[in-house]
Amino acid sequence: MKGSAMAAATDRQIETGDHCIPGLRRGACPTLAAPMPTGDGLLVRLRPAGGALTVAQMRALAVSVAAHGNGILEITARGNLQIRGLRAESVEALAADIDAAGIIVPANPAIELSPLHGLDPAEVADPSAFERMLREYLHETLSSPLLAPKLAILVDGRGHFCLDDMSADIRIVAVDDARWMVAIAGTAKTAHSLFCGDAGEAVAAVGRILDLLIARGKHSRAREIDEQALATAFVQPMAELALSPSAKPQPGTLTLSAQKAALGLHPQFGQMQSSELIAFLANLDVSAEIRLAPDRQFLITGLSHAEAERLTMIAAGYGLSADPQDPAANIAACAGAGFCMSGFYETRRLAARIIEHAPELLDGSLTVHLSGCAKGCAHPPPALTLVGSADGYGFSLEGKAGDAPDATIAGGGIESAIEKLAQLAGPQRQAGESAAACLKRLGAATIAKALRQD
Repeated sequence: MKGSAMAAATDRQIETGDHCIPGLRRGACPTLAAPMPTGDGLLVRLRPAGGALTVAQMRALAVSVAAHGNGILEITARGNLQIRGLRAESVEALAADIDAAGIIVPANPAIELSPLHGLDPAEVADPSAFERMLREYLHETLSSPLLAPKLAILVDGRGHFCLDDMSADIRIVAVDDARWMVAIAGTAKTAHSLFCGDAGEAVAAVGRILDLLIARGKHSRAREIDEQALATAFVQPMAELALSPSAKPQPGTLTLSAQKAALGLHPQFGQMQSSELIAFLANLDVSAEIRLAPDRQFLITGLSHAEAERLTMIAAGYGLSADPQDPAANIAACAGAGFCMSGFYETRRLAARIIEHAPELLDGSLTVHLSGCAKGCAHPPPALTLVGSADGYGFSLEGKAGDAPDATIAGGGIESAIEKLAQLAGPQRQAGESAAACLKRLGAATIAKALRQD
């Protein structure tokens, strides 16, 4: 990795401290080749081939993160690994460790697969084989510097567990064992379907979409392609296909067969301390495999049902939850003060208080985003957001960290504000109403007024 990834570094430079290091503009994808400066040093995001790691590889990565980063390994909402607190020289050391562990990180753009690809007994077709075809036949196009760094390509083999809720620029979904559907710009519900055909034809269709993106200009996204260009590239309209919805993997035991199981685990706020992770991995057989999954979780595959039960019993002792109803899963929290110099407050301390004093907010109907600053690293989409600033906390009912807040709460008033939020989302709920529906009904202005009251 050191040779291949670092050699591909962009010519653009960002100065940090005494170093001039490879970097990208904010909003780009911070890879090993182009780490991104943040409040706690450099940030690197990576996705191993197939989203999979052996137990030995995961341990080697955790050891390297402890030695060269801030000791925290994060899983993002899209199931990627994220490492913070790096320096220019330690990025090279991390890359060397990744190489030594035999971890393969394909070049951008990342191609995301169903987390149980090859293992789900109900899988319609093999997405890993399709990915290999994409990379082989479209290698030159995929390598174009004109493609957006965060271009999202998703290949879903379907089955019991799929990626319906994940948005992508290009999504390729197995229709049956011989046909693939190609769609752009959205989730399974919202994406615009363009083509359906065999694997070779579908790869060619993806190539046409990539050509359209490149023709539009540097870093274009699929949602920006105009209808006329699409009509020219895809002359024949595609017949509507009704694909049955599938579940997404959740924490807990997943039955793959009478003998085989997988265990989904959710690190609290998607963050794992290297020391705890290394200790937990010592409980796994070397034949097990780690599969990264959306919603800041990972799956352990290659388990018997008894092994899955044993690991479930001990997971909490290592900061991991196997509870699909874990309220912490509804909180997106950044590293916060103490881990990031940009953070104005300790996000995890506030998260613990919300879990204890405002469980009404954590019914699964909304995401509570705790952002230490206005960058909003942990959760870019709109959410119920509490963002730190020099003046205290900005509150947004359905906003991003960088948006103008609906209300500003003084630093010392945050605890009473949380209790007021809980009261609004609790006693004022109507029968059968979720926390999100209740707060939306009350409206941002009413909530802001209540939070300001003494």
